[in-house]
Amino acid sequence: ADKFTLEDLEEETQAQWYLRQMLGSANFTGSDLTHFMSGNLSFQIEHHLFPTIPSNRYKELSVKVQDVCRRWDLPYTTGPLYKQYWQSWRTIAKLSLPNRFLKAGPDDAPETRSERMFAGEPRTYTDPQGARSGLVTALKHHTDPEQLRRLTRTA
Repeated sequence: ADKFTLEDLEEETQAQWYLRQMLGSANFTGSDLTHFMSGNLSFQIEHHLFPTIPSNRYKELSVKVQDVCRRWDLPYTTGPLYKQYWQSWRTIAKLSLPNRFLKAGPDDAPETRSERMFAGEPRTYTDPQGARSGLVTALKHHTDPEQLRRLTRTA
């Protein structure tokens, strides 16, 4: 899940608020019992997007949110509880270290990425699915070394 600064919140539009809620949240998968035992907070994305909807509706709502994410090429972060829990602690541990321990700079390391990692003009990327310009595709091209090599050759 992405992190945001107070400056990110200044003059934020309603659409930007929804995007921030989605990017700053992550779900965890599990059985119906797992969802029940967590109070349906395993659906954090839906909880952050629609905080006033009863939690027993999140599972049904998640299908619609995932469809919107697919159509607009936006990330929908989900995974098993153990993986989500481990990644949260790993990120906290990494962020407690100086920047020199990051795999990349503070703007494009997976732990601290920001909108500055996409500096410059918006780009359209060509994938087997066709031309796309959403966040999932941009992140894939940004973090895949082979994709980056191809992009820098054609840019």
